[in-house]
Amino acid sequence: MNLFKLPVGCLTLFLALARAATATAQDTNTASGGPGGQPDPAALAQLAQPGENHKIFAQTTGDWTYVIKFWMNPDTNAPPLVSTGASTTKAIMGGRYFVTDTSGKMSMPGPDGKLTDVDFIGQEIAGYDNVKRKYVSSWIDNMGTGIMHMEGTYDPTAKALTYRGEEEEVPGVINQVREVITFTDPDHHLMEYYMEQGGHETKAMEVTYTRVAH
Repeated sequence: MNLFKLPVGCLTLFLALARAATATAQDTNTASGGPGGQPDPAALAQLAQPGENHKIFAQTTGDWTYVIKFWMNPDTNAPPLVSTGASTTKAIMGGRYFVTDTSGKMSMPGPDGKLTDVDFIGQEIAGYDNVKRKYVSSWIDNMGTGIMHMEGTYDPTAKALTYRGEEEEVPGVINQVREVITFTDPDHHLMEYYMEQGGHETKAMEVTYTRVAH
């Protein structure tokens, strides 16, 4: 077996299981988390499986339309820019991850300051990291070249998933961001996006999703 041709995640799991197997042969206590800190193969296998936390994303699978409100200057009373679009979410890799493809039009100011509709394309990969015990998300779109990584927690009472991360819009200027997704009912959910600037947090974006009936 050529280990260098294995994907990173597969290679990591293979090496961990190999270490655990060696530990089992040498010391049963070590393999179960005793002295030496070697992982238990059964525990590693369990960590690789999707569980109850992944089901939160399962409710978002399907086709959606959305309305986005975008505040260019959150500190002012100016009305938000409003655009629409569509998205599709599907489970991949046995329900371990959920991919959302988004497309639509977005009103953005051009070089002359006038608003113009531009094509918007975005993609998210989300899931629950059993090792970190965190919900995780990575986002890319055609409005930049960076990848935004976020981690978060879920509040079952509020039915809300809260992510936190960083956004670097221009070199050297890093803003703390917070994203809250509230699952209103099986056919609706709301995403609210906040940015911390100048020591205080303001709401920059709001997206309302409605399931497409088939």
